[in-house]
Amino acid sequence: MQDQIFHLQYAMDTFYFLVCGALVMWMAAGFAMLEAGLVRSKNTTEILTKNVALFAISCIMYLVCGYAIMYGGDIFLSGIQNVDVDATLGDFSGREDGFEGGSIYSGASDFFFQVVFVATAMSIVSGAVAERMKLWAFLAFAVVMTGVIYPMEGNWTWGGGSVFGLYSLGDIGFTDFAGSGIVHMAGAAAALAGVLVLGARKGKYGPKGEVRAIPGANLPLATLGTFILWMGWFGFNGGSVLKLGDIASANSVAMVFLNTNTAAAGGAVAAMLLARILFGKADLTMLLNGALAGLVAITAGPDTPTALGATLIGAVGGLIVVVSILTLDKLKIDDPVGAISVHGVAGLWGLLAVPLTNDGVTFGAQLIGAATIFTWVFGTSLVVWFVIKAVIGIRVTEEEEYEGVDLSECGMEAYPEFTKN
Repeated sequence: MQDQIFHLQYAMDTFYFLVCGALVMWMAAGFAMLEAGLVRSKNTTEILTKNVALFAISCIMYLVCGYAIMYGGDIFLSGIQNVDVDATLGDFSGREDGFEGGSIYSGASDFFFQVVFVATAMSIVSGAVAERMKLWAFLAFAVVMTGVIYPMEGNWTWGGGSVFGLYSLGDIGFTDFAGSGIVHMAGAAAALAGVLVLGARKGKYGPKGEVRAIPGANLPLATLGTFILWMGWFGFNGGSVLKLGDIASANSVAMVFLNTNTAAAGGAVAAMLLARILFGKADLTMLLNGALAGLVAITAGPDTPTALGATLIGAVGGLIVVVSILTLDKLKIDDPVGAISVHGVAGLWGLLAVPLTNDGVTFGAQLIGAATIFTWVFGTSLVVWFVIKAVIGIRVTEEEEYEGVDLSECGMEAYPEFTKN
């Protein structure tokens, strides 16, 4: 009987991991649709190409060296072994807790779940540098980001390593349940570095510094992308419970799903209301980014708040993202999709919100962790962007930007029936 229970738990935990990983992989489609909807039609093919290519590059680079850097072991997963069920069963013999407390799942499923997180971090960069960056410069950065930059800070956090041998974030109590900082703020930091090196789109800011709106081409597509991301986030946060095969874990998964959903709702409503106050209208793009900001904010600690607490955490994220988007525009930091605000600013808020509902976490530990992640990712990304700029250049010509990067970078248009022959 004990053997059967153990085998069932192993199968359930592995299957749950794989399903949640597939949900997170589906977020790649969400990012692609969101970004395609928020850029101009002449740049749609290139943004879609970037999203497919970056996902493939992320999978390969994490396989080659990223996973080994983050968690130790050999390249090409030679150090990743599936659990020897019969041998492991002996370690649990005589226990009366039904194997509760242990995470028992396939090593391959763990890699799959981790690699889709890497791709998510890189997807954040894509939208922020849209409409004026060279495709191959972006893909070159993707190689370094997913192969080295992200795995290094992942090793210091989820991997249990120490920061250049100086201090351990785990020892000081830094907590990030599913990646508000480790994934989202890291992606935003890399994006911010790229935007600063790249510069704003032509025509975004007037001669007197006034901000000129550049509307996206397809808001229905952007809305679809947001709902896809909302759905995928259940795998993102829910899978981070790491198991399902006992009562305590099942209850935790259910609470994480509930809190993830209500935080997104809180962020959406708060952003819509603030936009109404500021602009006199219900701004759809702010509504969409508010929902995403709520999701990012709850990701650092979806397991400890009440449902009402999660709603409030998401609502604050929704308010922050509206203010952040407007502030970055005033600073002439051009982010076409609001990725830096959604994932960076709301990600920081998410880290700082954890101590509000988790007595075992301190604001000091969260600030040190956030500073470590941001400094490493932003600093190394800035160096890499400058190197790429010096070697192959990172920005298309003014003429290519005017015509659209679809033609100059991909040789085809997303909507050719609407162009003149």
